[in-house]
Amino acid sequence: MHIQDIFARDRTTFSFEFFPPATEAAAEELFRTIASLQELRPSFVSVTYGAGGSTRDRTHDLVVRIQRETNLVAVSHLTCVCHSLAEMTAILDRYAASGITNILALRGDPPRNMPNYDRSRDAFQYAEQLVRFVRSRTNAPDPRGFGIGVAGFPEGHPGCPNRLEEMDHLKRKVDAGADYICTQLFFDNRDFYDFRERCELAGIKVPIIAGVMPITSKAGMIRMAQLALGSRFPAKLLRAVGRCADDDAVARVGISWATEQCADLLHNNVRGIHFYTLNRSDATRQIYRNLGVTDSTALRAD
Repeated sequence: MHIQDIFARDRTTFSFEFFPPATEAAAEELFRTIASLQELRPSFVSVTYGAGGSTRDRTHDLVVRIQRETNLVAVSHLTCVCHSLAEMTAILDRYAASGITNILALRGDPPRNMPNYDRSRDAFQYAEQLVRFVRSRTNAPDPRGFGIGVAGFPEGHPGCPNRLEEMDHLKRKVDAGADYICTQLFFDNRDFYDFRERCELAGIKVPIIAGVMPITSKAGMIRMAQLALGSRFPAKLLRAVGRCADDDAVARVGISWATEQCADLLHNNVRGIHFYTLNRSDATRQIYRNLGVTDSTALRAD
């Protein structure tokens, strides 16, 4: 299903994000986890995409398997890093032949083992250019072309300290052909509401999905901060985590915090919630139960 049809159907979208595992055994386990989410009937699921060759292959294999063996809508991530124009063309041709309709177009980061990688060798330097290229492809399974998502950063893009310039970049990505924005994770909803309002001021009118990741361990929280995946932790959250004796308690705090976030987002008419699952569905399922949502179709427009 094309992402435009999903937004037309669902008053509020619910979606889950996974990353391709490193081994075949882990891939089988992950596929079972993803398939089990069919009962929740999410709007779509997405699979991340690394700069390494084997990771890319696993992304493609996992997305195609989701497409063929489940009733879930799969969105594949695609990054600019380490790609020639011929490689980009071949990837989109493979997706089109496999019936993959939707892409999340990202600039991406070089692999950690390639700190001195020369980005000038890439066909596209910026996500805006990739969006424009994906939009130009006419062999997509849908006559409208591929559905395209782009990233948004409520706490600010780590590579662009000028927040005014940041919005200009985002507007160009949307104008290049993006259908929606999926935000990076955040822990203070005020950051999201401010971001949403600044998008409105910039003339950005596409749906904006809020990215949510429940904290499940203290080590995971530290890792988020180190990777700049959501480094603005409210003091109230830090105090709650600091009171925890072990990671089981941290996970309960994280689920409770994320539940409150989601409830507030729904109350304030969020267009969608995207869960960063870290390849586990337990926390997401618990948040669903806490919200009283056992089937996301309950929030569909029809």
